[in-house]
Amino acid sequence: MLMAVAIGVIVANLYYLQPLLHQLRGEFHVDTANASLLMTLTQIGYALGLAFLVPLGDLIPRRRLVVAIFVVASLMMMLGATLTSFVPFAVVSLLIGVISVGAQVIIPFAADLADPAQRGRVIARVMSGLLLGILLSRTVSGLVAQVAGWRSVYWGAAAVLAAMAYVLHRVLPDEPVREHMTYSALVASTFTLFVSSGQLRQRAWSGALAFAAFNTLWTTLSFHLAAPPFSYSNAVIGLFGLFGVAGVAAANATGHVADKQRSPLASIVAALLITLAFVIVAWGRHNFWWMAIGIVVLDAGMQGTHVTNQSVIYALMPEARSRVNSAYMVSCFLGASLGSFLSGQLYAAYGWTGDCWLGVALGLGLVIPALKWPTPTPETALSERV
Repeated sequence: MLMAVAIGVIVANLYYLQPLLHQLRGEFHVDTANASLLMTLTQIGYALGLAFLVPLGDLIPRRRLVVAIFVVASLMMMLGATLTSFVPFAVVSLLIGVISVGAQVIIPFAADLADPAQRGRVIARVMSGLLLGILLSRTVSGLVAQVAGWRSVYWGAAAVLAAMAYVLHRVLPDEPVREHMTYSALVASTFTLFVSSGQLRQRAWSGALAFAAFNTLWTTLSFHLAAPPFSYSNAVIGLFGLFGVAGVAAANATGHVADKQRSPLASIVAALLITLAFVIVAWGRHNFWWMAIGIVVLDAGMQGTHVTNQSVIYALMPEARSRVNSAYMVSCFLGASLGSFLSGQLYAAYGWTGDCWLGVALGLGLVIPALKWPTPTPETALSERV
């Protein structure tokens, strides 16, 4: 439970911006494409942190690493709250992304502590914390910004991160001393794992497209909902995050399916849900309830894809879970940053229709390869390790 809460607290840093983008556009006097670039930079930063910070979980005790990450993340959020011009704020947004990788150190830590027969369910439980952090970050961000201004969102997040760093320092278990490796060898081996493992590459492709689709909707949703016919406030836009709670149930259900060696079925269903979601929000673009249903379907599909992918990759190389997770999540957030960038450009040029077509294309890119994936077994995991 503590790990799930900690994951939710730090992953929220990546998503506080989304319901505020239309307000920051006016605050910093930039256009829609540049405002949406803030999300792209945050996700590029996260990908950099995944590539160069997360592998350290296979080298140094994860308790020490996690606490340090939370402390620095708190400082970065404080700095973001003080800035008054766009370029420095954009740089800090990149750095916030880099240091917000604590969740991806904690998740393989939880996988190591889990019974192998229940690893999918354990991953699903801690992933529920991640999903709730994503959803509640948008809701809290919108409500707090409505009452006290967007800077209060950053100050509040900094305080919560600092408190969580103290709790984790006191509660997380120690680990045995790891085999010594140089940092350069550690990072290089992360990319070597990606090259050598076909299953990891398959799941990385799936994760990248799912994250790209997810951010295609959420990056531009605040612009769509702030414009007529909706004309919603920050608070109402933030509340739309609550519609994604269905993704929590999807994550837990997918964990059970993955434990039963039925991950290909879960992957296909989740990919179809992502595609369907964009059809729904395109058709019901001016209707509150259709938009809400589309968000529910998208979040369920995205979380179903993500949990299935993680349950597969964590079985490949137990001795290198932090590096496997790093390789996978770098792919996911490169996809996320691409989705944010393309959605901002397409929305500026073609409006909501352009974003919906992009989302459908990404969903189909998930469905087609998933139809050909074999069911992973202990024997295939062993062959990958060999």
